[in-house]
Amino acid sequence: MNWEDILLAVEKPSRYTGGEVNAVKKDRRACELSVALAFPDTYEVGMSHLGLQILYAILNQHPRILAERCYAPWPDMERQMRRHGLALASLESHTPLHRFDIVGFSLQYELSYTNVLNMLDLGGVPLRAADRNDGHPLVIAGGPCAFHPAPMARFIDAFVIGEGEEAISDIALAVLDDKLSGRGRVETLQRLAGIAGVYCPAVHTAEEPIKKRVIPDINAWPFPLRPIVPLMQTIHNRATLEIARGCTRGCRFCQAGMVWRPVRERHPAGIERMAEEMLCSTGHHELSLLSLSAGDYSRIEPLLAALMDRYQGRRVALALPSLRVETLTRSLMEEIKRVRKTSFTLAPEAGTQRLRDAINKGNSEADLLATIEQVFAAGWKSVKLYFMLGLPGETQADMEGLADLAHQVLREAKRRGQVTISLSTFVPKPHTPFQWARQIGLAETREKQDYFKRRLRGPNLHVKWHDARMSLLEGIFSRGDETLGLLIERAFQSGCRFDGWSEHFRFDLWEQAMTDLAIRPEAELRERPLTDRFPWDRIDCGLSRDFLIREWHKSTQGELTADCRMEQCHLCGVCDHLRVKMISAADSPLPADGFSSTGAGNRFQKSAPEKRLRIEFTKLGPSRFLSHLELSAALIRA
Repeated sequence: MNWEDILLAVEKPSRYTGGEVNAVKKDRRACELSVALAFPDTYEVGMSHLGLQILYAILNQHPRILAERCYAPWPDMERQMRRHGLALASLESHTPLHRFDIVGFSLQYELSYTNVLNMLDLGGVPLRAADRNDGHPLVIAGGPCAFHPAPMARFIDAFVIGEGEEAISDIALAVLDDKLSGRGRVETLQRLAGIAGVYCPAVHTAEEPIKKRVIPDINAWPFPLRPIVPLMQTIHNRATLEIARGCTRGCRFCQAGMVWRPVRERHPAGIERMAEEMLCSTGHHELSLLSLSAGDYSRIEPLLAALMDRYQGRRVALALPSLRVETLTRSLMEEIKRVRKTSFTLAPEAGTQRLRDAINKGNSEADLLATIEQVFAAGWKSVKLYFMLGLPGETQADMEGLADLAHQVLREAKRRGQVTISLSTFVPKPHTPFQWARQIGLAETREKQDYFKRRLRGPNLHVKWHDARMSLLEGIFSRGDETLGLLIERAFQSGCRFDGWSEHFRFDLWEQAMTDLAIRPEAELRERPLTDRFPWDRIDCGLSRDFLIREWHKSTQGELTADCRMEQCHLCGVCDHLRVKMISAADSPLPADGFSSTGAGNRFQKSAPEKRLRIEFTKLGPSRFLSHLELSAALIRA
């Protein structure tokens, strides 16, 4: 029994076939080090993640290193694999995980932890780091959850803290050198522990600080200009170009805005060149300009205008996936709609000005209503708004204010479009000013949700809820210690998988595991004294404890902290103003006449006489598992 024999028995076989455009398939015999980049969620989620594509491109640039991909199998595929004794393997060469030198996981979400264990188990790798020997791969993990490594520490050999472009090469070359020199696992881990930004739980002492890795200038590092093009529909089926990294708006609940500082913008001329090559190498007809807050990019309006001038004739749409309310201007809307009205998602987060000030959101109700009016006036038919429940200091008046604001937004729509309200539960995150805050429990969350179910009703109003039980579990892992590794292991052994997917979430199994291990959720969700020591205190993301405490106190007083790009430095601790500092594109002008209108990228603009072609083809090999729609989309991109 082989892989292809079982693909007809699973729901979406194209998740497992590989063979995508721009995938790199090297000769394993010619490479001296093999790395499996593992994403603990489905193929369609993982293929939408830019970070994995970046690391894949960097590693495969090394002639001696091979990097391949692996994603979490859906439960139907897992059943087939276990039934027929097939190990979880990479897409490119179908090599089992246990035959790689390194297995590297991207930890994006706490509710993917059981998937990590499942992938290790299916791949023939012992779950616990202590049970692995020289014949097993090194298991390495990075991503936002690595900033709080304690819950997964018993399973991971080494964590990469911070940005991985530089660290991944340092790690791979060190492991390669040790492999060729015949050094064992213990010696290799000791060597990795000496690399900046790498935390090895079995090597580092309890108090030894680990400082995050920072790329000083993203313009100086390669970007995947020939990204892998999936053959199936993914979450974000488009070309994605990172225009800036980091955010200093200072929202006090936002971990990404704290740990990925400082802001570093990509130069517009570089964006032009990269966009052209990516679109030509992928066939995509949508380009997403990625940033934590794309509207804050200092040259966003002239950049967008120049890109639309270049690509309107090719019918390439532009998307800005992350926008603050006050940065979505009429001019941006007019540029975006020149090809296609891509979606807008706005995040007011709170329903009253008092609470928005407490979280340092920095915009007003008037900003939101004016933007909504402009969105619908410009011809959009829908808008999505994100709010959070249970923010620190939230009162009944704040809840009433949120409901009132939602209805004001609906009135602005004036029957012209759909308004979607998404309500999630606030979860305190490490390395934020709200890391000391209390998280509301299950009963209180449901009580608040019931209130909004009564209040948020009306035509053209759609309300989405985040499962209160998932938020509870996320909160437990967000601030828990190493003992939670036992909980993850127990839940996995009980059958927990895909805990972030409602159709597979088994809260009853998690409850039983917590009962067995005497873990009390209410104790994990409580407010913490400022004197408490946290399991992540050893991880230095650059922010000083004094800065976080100041921001916590300012939150209780409703005081705002301005963006340091617009005012003075707030001494958060991230910048040394020599190597690590803000990089702005404000002084990087576009070419005098906008972007060049010559070159291969415009070869599609010339009109040509219409011709009708009849194409006859046969699907052979793995391509026979592609659906009709998947194949049609691939032909259109080609």
